[in-house]
Amino acid sequence: MQSQAALERQSETSSDGPFFVEAEKLLDRMQELSQSIGRRAYEFFEARGGEIGHSLEDWLQAESELLLPVSVEVNATDKQFCARVEVPGFKADEIKVSVEPNRLIISGEAASKAEQNTEQAVYKDQRSRQFCRAIELPVEVDPRRSTATLRDGVLELTVDKADKAPAVNIEVKTK
Repeated sequence: MQSQAALERQSETSSDGPFFVEAEKLLDRMQELSQSIGRRAYEFFEARGGEIGHSLEDWLQAESELLLPVSVEVNATDKQFCARVEVPGFKADEIKVSVEPNRLIISGEAASKAEQNTEQAVYKDQRSRQFCRAIELPVEVDPRRSTATLRDGVLELTVDKADKAPAVNIEVKTK
């Protein structure tokens, strides 16, 4: 049985799988992303001259510019949960995973640069590809028994369900 810290150390030294990290790190990342989306949505609001009534449209447009949609499928057996997340173009070291007793948090970030030089113009483009998903689980899992594998643009995360303590009958005594 490995602790979360041991999983994180193992992942940091191994380049063949995604990093396991503390939930706080990914929750902070989610908060940063939310603030970035909010700032971008406000830019759309200002560009329209402060016209109200379009906040959801602004938020969704900002979100679509800053975050990649990733497809997630979670399946359950009697003993474990298996999550498949489509993350094409991401390398294992660009993905971070946190497993809590009732939640999975998966985040990825990769920057790409394109540069084109011609005699008349110089073109340089940078774009960030990032995603962040939190998945609430219906039952508790054991974070220490988790594995994550990235193959052909699909992240497969397997988490064992927590062992349930058997019910116990307790005799009532009088004093």
